[in-house]
Amino acid sequence: MSGGKKLENSNIGKKTGYRWFVLTMIFLIYMIAGADRSNIGMVVPFIKKSFSLSNTDIGAMASFFYLTYACVQIPAGHLFSKKGLRKLLPISITLTSVATFIMGLANSGVHLKMARALLGFSEGPLNIGCLTTINSWFPNKEKGIATGVFMSSIKFAPAFVPPLCAWIILTFDWRAVFYSFAIPGFLLAVLWWIFVNDKPEDSRFCNQAEVDYINNFTVEIQKKDESGSHNKSRKTNNGVVDKIIRTKIIKPLATNNEVLCSWDVWACALGYFFLVGITYTIMTWIPSYLINVKHFSIVKVGFVSAAPWVGAVLGNVFGGIISDKIFNSRRKPNMIITAASTVVLMFSLLYAPNDPTILGILLLTAGIFLNLGYSTFLAYPMGIASKEKCPFAAAIVNTAGSLGGAFAPFVVGVILDGFSWDMVFVFLAGTSLLTLILLLTMIEPIPDCG
Repeated sequence: MSGGKKLENSNIGKKTGYRWFVLTMIFLIYMIAGADRSNIGMVVPFIKKSFSLSNTDIGAMASFFYLTYACVQIPAGHLFSKKGLRKLLPISITLTSVATFIMGLANSGVHLKMARALLGFSEGPLNIGCLTTINSWFPNKEKGIATGVFMSSIKFAPAFVPPLCAWIILTFDWRAVFYSFAIPGFLLAVLWWIFVNDKPEDSRFCNQAEVDYINNFTVEIQKKDESGSHNKSRKTNNGVVDKIIRTKIIKPLATNNEVLCSWDVWACALGYFFLVGITYTIMTWIPSYLINVKHFSIVKVGFVSAAPWVGAVLGNVFGGIISDKIFNSRRKPNMIITAASTVVLMFSLLYAPNDPTILGILLLTAGIFLNLGYSTFLAYPMGIASKEKCPFAAAIVNTAGSLGGAFAPFVVGVILDGFSWDMVFVFLAGTSLLTLILLLTMIEPIPDCG
């Protein structure tokens, strides 16, 4: 867009804040997507009875979603890089709502699995689309916060979904859950197409001052002693941390081959594989655990099931702030904190009490620490890859996460059919330990534009 258009729309000296409206749209879209995928947890006990399904069947149904979700990630990232987001993303949002509605029409376990697979295929491009938008619409020093807000949206949904689902089920039936949740996506698809451009410079709502602010790349590490005390202060605050996390100034990965050959990208992806597996095991199975093991009523299940997701919202938001403001856009510290604390918290669930208040507090704490570093796994590719290749690198990481979401809930179903919930929590603690080990092998990349 020409500078003249920017001058017509706003005062060039004072930047607009339209990027925060874009982030609000991202939050709402991914929140609705999170609601569409997480409502299955509250419905599981009822569809098991309706269609005589085993735990392995339920695990397989969850896996079908994540398998198709994973398959579409890299193609979607490549397509977004070539064709842009404005027209393609609303199609994905609309298809997600259609798939959710179809879930309510299912009349067998096979139909449910097919509808769940369609939901994964439809929703798969949303994650990469939102991350690509954040990468284009936010400066480097705000990307951690923006990504934290974005990832909190998918966790905010399960915080209100269980009580809402409980009310809908008690008032109507389980099918009404899917019918109700299908509606918002249609509206959001239209709003995105009208109000969100692929780049800030193409938006009539964003002035040149904000465009310049967004595109002002700064290297957040001491390379040259050009700013005196400021650099000394930064070195004092981060010298020890930088040594521990292996901070290194790098040239951003600029080709597909460089991305594919980067161990740091693959280590991040494998760690995210395990972390997402833990997260979606909780989403899929905790309501059944509370009903079948703790024998809570459906109302108590609704509120206790919401606890880890309230914690997840807090963890994602504060994790983004900590990553950007305290660790100066370093991503690994939060990732390490999450992996290490989740090992301890998964073991603590072996001794979870039957009291709903205490168990709710424990799950709230688990949600906070599990998500302090959750969003930074997806912010990590923004620091190691160029803007052009970030969608591809992020697609690799998110594909691995999607496969983890397919793998872990299915394995948990198999474990439950052969063992007990104690073995499930040991399994989840072990996968978190593997994540911690992988993180220790990675560098902390600081892009060098020079």
